[in-house]
Amino acid sequence: MGEQVSMSDEQPAIDDKDLQDEAGADEDALAVLRAESAALKDQALRYAAEAENTRRRAEREINDARAYAISSFARDLLGVADNLARALDHAPKDSDDPLARNLAVGLEMTQKALAAAFERNGLKPIDPPAGEKFDPHRHQAMMEQTSDTVGPGGVIQVLQTGYELFSRVVRPAMVVVAARDSTGSAADGAIAGGAEGRSARVEAADDTAD
Repeated sequence: MGEQVSMSDEQPAIDDKDLQDEAGADEDALAVLRAESAALKDQALRYAAEAENTRRRAEREINDARAYAISSFARDLLGVADNLARALDHAPKDSDDPLARNLAVGLEMTQKALAAAFERNGLKPIDPPAGEKFDPHRHQAMMEQTSDTVGPGGVIQVLQTGYELFSRVVRPAMVVVAARDSTGSAADGAIAGGAEGRSARVEAADDTAD
């Protein structure tokens, strides 16, 4: 009779060390995959951030180009708006002559239409109320006056309305600023004495007001 070989003789028992080595290899491979996944996720986030920054930069450049292209035209139109406002101020609104009254109404309608066109195209007025803090970036101080209603560094009066185009000043508002010895309520954060730019000539303000 031939010798019988048992199964235990044909297949050697799996060593515990081999099992541990295989488990360790699997863990290493999993760690590598996790690291690669984290790296890819981080890279995707960076690409998304760069794409968003590029979009915002392009949007800013488009707005800047648009603002630059129409800023000169806007300044010319502001002169027309100023003349129209002066004409409306002297228009015979209460005249007994119906033609004169119709002229005043026509001027008023034209002024409203022009203001609406400015608004649609991003041209907005800078018209600070009395007491607002003088802002040298948006206002031009034409003179200083002592005030008992406005505190030092606050706007007392607007001599000429300013305008901004897409948040960029096309023309600063010409204003009268409360002097250092004013006794009114102080403007929030106002610069005592009227801030920079107050050295402009008084006669320039008078010319503007005419």
